[in-house]
Amino acid sequence: MHRPSFAIIIPARYASTRFPAKPLAPLMGATGIAKPLIQRAWECAKGVEGSVGVWVATDDERIAEVVTGFGGQVVMTSEDCENGTMRCAEAATKLGDVAQVFVNLQGDAPLSPNFIVTDLVDALVSDPEALMATPAAPCSRGVYEHLIADQAAGRVGGTTVVIGRNDRAMYFSKRVLPYLPEKAAEAIEPPVYLHLGLYAYRSAALKLYAEAAPCELEELEGLEQLRFLFMGLPVRVVRIGRLDWDAIELNNPSDTPVIEAILKSRGIV
Repeated sequence: MHRPSFAIIIPARYASTRFPAKPLAPLMGATGIAKPLIQRAWECAKGVEGSVGVWVATDDERIAEVVTGFGGQVVMTSEDCENGTMRCAEAATKLGDVAQVFVNLQGDAPLSPNFIVTDLVDALVSDPEALMATPAAPCSRGVYEHLIADQAAGRVGGTTVVIGRNDRAMYFSKRVLPYLPEKAAEAIEPPVYLHLGLYAYRSAALKLYAEAAPCELEELEGLEQLRFLFMGLPVRVVRIGRLDWDAIELNNPSDTPVIEAILKSRGIV
């Protein structure tokens, strides 16, 4: 199977409602050295073999300065980009024909497994009808409890996905889906899939997305990928095995010590 060329784009914005200046938030690793979140996302992306390059797409000079300071590449995008996919679409246009596929590695997911990037690209090759591919992992007991605790406290701890036939996404939500009866909710391995913050798009997918108006569900949930489903475009979900660590995103300041503990346990500097 011939793998198409792919580029990795990390969308990053300074103004976050729940966590302002989140890309610059320091995260301490195993050696006690703190690095900004955007640098940890960059290092995650640079660990992927075979990409034509990694770029941070931002509209903020403060983020751009930090990125260039640690040797990263930046593509400046408009302040009008309402989400990461729109930022990737604009960045892809500015970068031109550097790659056939663009991978969105979200800047708030430093614990995402970077080895899945090539699997996403390969999924698009094996599934020519799919315009976008994204991964999901079965929730560990710890991740499920983290999601439920955040939900009970009125916070968003992560995104779940309901998967249908042929590994097509049926729905994404910041609520914990599906609803679990008591016995299933208490299982060691709850039947819930955690959506991980990576997307692989064909160039055509980004063009279609940018040309379409936001849909109501996308705006209510705050999940850009729902626009693809609303338009009736097939989204391929790549199921990965249960991870050896809890792939928690940095959504709230309270997530910082949890992520730092995982970085330390995995020996990530």
